[in-house]
Amino acid sequence: MTQQNAELKSLRPAPHAISKLRCVTAIGGGHGLGRVLSTLAFLERRLIGIVATTDDGGASGMLRRSHECIAWGDIRNCLSQLAQHPLAADVLNYRFSSEHELHGHNLGNLLLYTLDQVSARPLDGIQLLSRLLNINTRLLPMSEMPVDLVAATHDGLECFGELHVDGLLHMPQKLSLSHAVTATPEALAHIRRSELIILGPGSFLTSVMPPLLVDEFAQTIADSKAPVIFIDNLAAENSPAGELPVSQRLQWMTEQLGMPLVDAVITNHPDQQLSVPVFNHVNAATEAPQRHEPNSLLAALNAAVTHFS
Repeated sequence: MTQQNAELKSLRPAPHAISKLRCVTAIGGGHGLGRVLSTLAFLERRLIGIVATTDDGGASGMLRRSHECIAWGDIRNCLSQLAQHPLAADVLNYRFSSEHELHGHNLGNLLLYTLDQVSARPLDGIQLLSRLLNINTRLLPMSEMPVDLVAATHDGLECFGELHVDGLLHMPQKLSLSHAVTATPEALAHIRRSELIILGPGSFLTSVMPPLLVDEFAQTIADSKAPVIFIDNLAAENSPAGELPVSQRLQWMTEQLGMPLVDAVITNHPDQQLSVPVFNHVNAATEAPQRHEPNSLLAALNAAVTHFS
């Protein structure tokens, strides 16, 4: 047994610490949230994913510009990682080629948009597709109203939309939503009854932060008795946030929201400035070194749950 594996084994708490929880909420977007949800999918309906819906690039952006809908891409990504049959994931992720009139569009996004059109609300369409795919984990959009991300720079400029926020060279002075939107009521209800809340991993500014900017969202998390665990990226993202140690990112988050949220951090990057418990020894997945290997991620989450129990 290698030293790293021995250390990982030693950090494992009594088995199934997380499996005893009645409600776990994971918040974020992109591939990072999907990896967390697929790792914890054994919780089935006790696991809730709250997904960022501000993306304005790629296929999501094309659909948003033509139909003024929420961004479906991160929701589709989570569904594809939760789908039990590989073919289902391939269908959801299928992208039409340049020879097709739907060039650039993603089939999963179009399915979600279509179901939204024949449903009373976006959440109904997501639940219908989840049932068709036999997915028990519940996915909720951060809001069912379209909204964009806006960053104000220290130079007094305003960057509108995730694409421009992603292109920033420095951390913004202020990050906000283009207008006030209502949080999905079920999302707030699940946060209130959660016994564990997870933030990240993923793009700090465009995946982790957007849900926290929705009205009542951050305050509901702060009022919750559940420990809030922030999962750091394995590799630094290519953005201003990626140049900061996790302690500075969390301090920036606190300044933006006006309140501290995070009770513990899962990270492999040493940071002496962190004042909350740190759980490390998370391995990279062999097929994608930027993604967390599920078993080691579960071990770190188990250790965090045991620490707060």
